[in-house]
Amino acid sequence: MANEIRSLAFLRANLAEFLATTIFVFLGLGSALNWPSGLPTILQISLAFGLAIGTLVQALGHISGGHMNPAVTVAFLVGSSISLLRAIFYIIAQLLGALTGAAILYGVTPSNIRGNLASNGLHNNVTARQAVVVEMILTFQLVLCIFASTDSHRKDNVGSPALSIGLSVTLGHLIGIYFTGCSMNPARSLGPSAIMGSFTKDHWVFWVGPLLGAVLASVLYNYVFFPQAKTMAVRTAIFLGTYQPGREWEGQGEQRNTPLDLTDSCVFCTSSSSSPTKPFTTSLPSTSLP
Repeated sequence: MANEIRSLAFLRANLAEFLATTIFVFLGLGSALNWPSGLPTILQISLAFGLAIGTLVQALGHISGGHMNPAVTVAFLVGSSISLLRAIFYIIAQLLGALTGAAILYGVTPSNIRGNLASNGLHNNVTARQAVVVEMILTFQLVLCIFASTDSHRKDNVGSPALSIGLSVTLGHLIGIYFTGCSMNPARSLGPSAIMGSFTKDHWVFWVGPLLGAVLASVLYNYVFFPQAKTMAVRTAIFLGTYQPGREWEGQGEQRNTPLDLTDSCVFCTSSSSSPTKPFTTSLPSTSLP
């Protein structure tokens, strides 16, 4: 764990998460401001959020994994893809990035245009319980798309993961805006609420819903739909950040592929070998699947 936090790759990854989340929040919230010359449409906002995610995943994903979302980071932690320490630092970087992006947007936007800076809230008489279910479903489909479109074990043509993930975010906004303004991302909800001082009694919805949806998607994909054979020793080492790729773990007798370096365990990185890994793939050795 100490070796991981001292590595230059770890610092770069956290900086990338901060920068990516800053830009994402600025672009996404900016698309939803009410300019007198042209009020934003649902389609415009949805495309802006989706295009922002797709662009930033393509631009910075190979450095950090391109999470930009605490719910996504928790999903990869549950799936035994990143260490607890990396997850904590990523989430801190994401929250700081969201605050920075919202603050920059606040500073460059005329006071009569800011409104509530596109803060999330419950709309059209939606109750808190209904909102939690909606946010859970929207985040579930996003995280499931991330795992499926970036799974290095798939042999079929998955296309562009950045495009697939961006479209998944767009889809969520096309539906979710009517219910909650569409969060799918606790950092996105925190940024404008904190800068505007507009926390509501239902703000918890935008944490509980996305986190529940992300964890459920991770459990189903990684342990039910397409489980990877990792022993408890390996999973524990990954969680603690002590995993050593070259080590033969006790009780681990399966045939393994050539392991990759977990010290740079971003899920959208290339390996240290000459052949690049697929985007968002976890930097772990995998057993031969049936």
